Amino acid sequence: MELYQKTAHELRDLIVKKEVKATEVVASVLQRIKAVEPKVQSYVTVAEETAMKEAETVDSLLAAGNDLPVLAGIPVAVKDVISTAGLRTTCSSKILENYVPVYDAAVITSLKEQQAIIIGKTNMDEFAMGSSTENSGLFITKNPWDLESVPGGSSGGSAAAVCADETILALGTDTGGSIRQPAAYCGVVGLKPTYGRVSRYGQIAYASSLDQIGPITKDVTDCALLMQAIAKYDPQDSTCVDYPVPDYLQTLQQGVKGMRIGIAKEYFTEGISSPVKVAIDDAIRVYKDLGAEVVEISLPYTEYALAVYYIIAPAEASSNLARYDGVRYGYRTAADVADSVELFMKTRKEGFGPEVKRRIMVGTYALSSGYYDAYYLKAQQVRTLIREDFNQAFKSCDLILTPTTPTTAFKIGAKTKDPLEMYLEDIFTITCNLVGIPGISIPAGFADGMPIGLQLMGPAFKEEVLLQAAYSFEQATDYHQRKPSL
Repeated sequence: MELYQKTAHELRDLIVKKEVKATEVVASVLQRIKAVEPKVQSYVTVAEETAMKEAETVDSLLAAGNDLPVLAGIPVAVKDVISTAGLRTTCSSKILENYVPVYDAAVITSLKEQQAIIIGKTNMDEFAMGSSTENSGLFITKNPWDLESVPGGSSGGSAAAVCADETILALGTDTGGSIRQPAAYCGVVGLKPTYGRVSRYGQIAYASSLDQIGPITKDVTDCALLMQAIAKYDPQDSTCVDYPVPDYLQTLQQGVKGMRIGIAKEYFTEGISSPVKVAIDDAIRVYKDLGAEVVEISLPYTEYALAVYYIIAPAEASSNLARYDGVRYGYRTAADVADSVELFMKTRKEGFGPEVKRRIMVGTYALSSGYYDAYYLKAQQVRTLIREDFNQAFKSCDLILTPTTPTTAFKIGAKTKDPLEMYLEDIFTITCNLVGIPGISIPAGFADGMPIGLQLMGPAFKEEVLLQAAYSFEQATDYHQRKPSL
């Protein structure tokens, strides 16, 4: 087995035992990127030179007898919406195509403290707006399982890179399922943490009350390792919560015997494909065999979640993206303009892609005079009702089990002409973000050679319970061990 095929915890053991060097690990991953990147197109930027230098530093410290952090020498790919000092951060948008931040996001600082290696920045839907990575303003990333299919979005580049062994670990962001959905499509593990558990300082905002950074990994153990590194209180982020962080690895192997897993009838709709339904039914049987108790629950306001999300998220986006005006940084129109208003308009028209423009317009409309109460305020009120649904549900269960997506990955171009059909791909994931609770997607089967994802949702700040349940399922199956042939 090549080094790039191994997990982070396997490589950590090899590096500590001095059986391999960090430079060998990084070189292996870089070689893999060169071999398959022309097919997959996961990366916007590959930090080859700096990655090798950082690996050399790790090797020197290890040779000198220093104790190294857990992730020392492990390559990590970073979604291109997270600021990296001195390394281009584009949001896969023309408007930020040449932007180089002068500071690191809090999660990047945490990774550097761990001496993890930032291997590069991954492609995404422009400003994280999309479910397929087809909305990237730069190029389209392909699903490693089928190069004619999408990898999901908006963290499609990160999920595809992990799936194709072009990195060992990856960071994504999740606003309505953008970690979990591509993880499901690519057959890897993706965790959306509780809102406030991981600092968003340095994450370029899409929808500030929904965004959350989280890990995308090859297995659940790696997910726990990366989560341990980035979960911490950060006073630079006013939404970050000062709440104790447990040892995620310590509880990983405690099993699910006696755990109550809720099944909500509202999540098993006509839109679920037959293979996905079969895989989820099989997963429920696995949990029963492992000793978990399956209970029926109801989340009656779930049917309104999609409408609520696509009012709140565009409204917040229209405010957040107002800063891109061609004056302070980023793209500026080269056309002759008469005044500042024309400068703003032409810069934004040329710099933003169609999906970003669509969501800005929808959000501006929802916030406009005469419509604010009818749309945005009403959506926030229904959001509160959805949150109360979950609060009640968690009184009778420890976790909630659903499909991650209603279907497996679709073909590139299949849904680009119908935005509403594309939005339905997030139907099972958006409630996590509206309520602020954690959710994880794990591989749960295959249909016609394409991965199927299983989603688990838990109460706020109970990521360790999610990881524990996910690990138990992973150990009882072999879906996470299967790899695409590139």
